[in-house]
Amino acid sequence: MAQYPYTGSILTNSDGTNKISTSLSVHYLIKNDKGITVGALQTMSIHEQGGVEQVTEIGTDGVLNTVRNTSVKISGSCQRVRYSRLRGIEAFGQEYTHIHSQAAPFDIWIYDRQGAQESDWVITVIGGIWMESSQWKLDHQNWIVTDDLSFKASAIKSWRGGANQFIPAAQGGDGAIKLSHLNVSDGTTGAYSVQQAADMGLNNRRGALDIAGLSNATLF
Repeated sequence: MAQYPYTGSILTNSDGTNKISTSLSVHYLIKNDKGITVGALQTMSIHEQGGVEQVTEIGTDGVLNTVRNTSVKISGSCQRVRYSRLRGIEAFGQEYTHIHSQAAPFDIWIYDRQGAQESDWVITVIGGIWMESSQWKLDHQNWIVTDDLSFKASAIKSWRGGANQFIPAAQGGDGAIKLSHLNVSDGTTGAYSVQQAADMGLNNRRGALDIAGLSNATLF
């Protein structure tokens, strides 16, 4: 296995043969919550945004602490060509075409198939989705009709090992880089730290900061 001398970036397979290490969108599948692949997608964007505050005090020239001060908000957008007589929202397995018709949230499943074995694929679920906007237009210069959709969601989680076998998604990559672990867990986290449990959504956990003992936690 060849590595670049300064950065350690992996250049070849373990036997010295060439490899593609860059993640490509052709390795991804996006499915609706019925397990059907959503075709004709042109773009998919997922955004996670959490508030962070730097705490200061009178009499001190410096920041005392930097800490998250809001829950993380999840949103996303996508563009899809109208194909197979499926309109945008309909392609995600929903029985309506207009956002005012939505009466219940739904999920989107994203499969990262860069790993050679299905057990090494990373599955990401965007959960509790509500559509925020839907836009399309007809153009005399470009006849292809596309739907532009945006949404907000309640939860996001990722894991490896297939649909029913939960293994933390973060494994250090091909280079097996050393990962830091937080020594905090409780009955909701199973055999994992709270960070891993939140990442996988174990026991419906949607964040890590509400666990007891966090102020005394250390990384190792």
